[in-house]
Amino acid sequence: MILEIVILAMVAGFLGLRLYSVLGRRAEHEEEQPIPTRFERAEDAAATGRVAAPAPAAAKRRELAGANEAGVRAIAAADPRFDLIAFLEGAKGAYRMILEAFWQGDRETLRELCDDDVYAQFAAAIDAREAAGETLDNRLIRIEDASIASATVEDRVARVAVLFVADIAAVTRDAEGTVVAGSLADAVESRDVWTFMRHLDSAGPDWKLDETDEG
Repeated sequence: MILEIVILAMVAGFLGLRLYSVLGRRAEHEEEQPIPTRFERAEDAAATGRVAAPAPAAAKRRELAGANEAGVRAIAAADPRFDLIAFLEGAKGAYRMILEAFWQGDRETLRELCDDDVYAQFAAAIDAREAAGETLDNRLIRIEDASIASATVEDRVARVAVLFVADIAAVTRDAEGTVVAGSLADAVESRDVWTFMRHLDSAGPDWKLDETDEG
């Protein structure tokens, strides 16, 4: 009897070690997979050595269920390399990059990621802020959700509107660094609908911010 208990204990220990080693390798592998911060199609990510971390199955189902299926399918038919999940990951990266560039007054990054009209709006706001001697100390705490609001393709131009739900802490400081508005201690939910555009015949894979609106 004692011998049987010892054998069972050894078997359980061996199975436990096997399970731990598998899960440990999987966790390490997932932590090492960076999420693209720019719009990358699957083959572009592979070419640069950056592969998007796979989203959980439940998240994939939610994103696909909320998508404008007809528009997404039309874009995928016009460009078979289009991948919705990779696009949404890239959109979240662009959302963060554009917001931070605007807050920091980084016109070069805004010029790269936005079309002319949107860039002009951001630049005008930065000019007004600098003329007033004010700076922004904003923080994007987290992106709660990013889902497709609409998707269209016309004359080989694809447009995808994404609804972002995010928590943002906003602070405005004057020329002396004194807080004149907002608080970093209180994050506020922000709902933005940003429309991204790409000419499907263009050589590059990147999309540009074409329009901004409140969700």
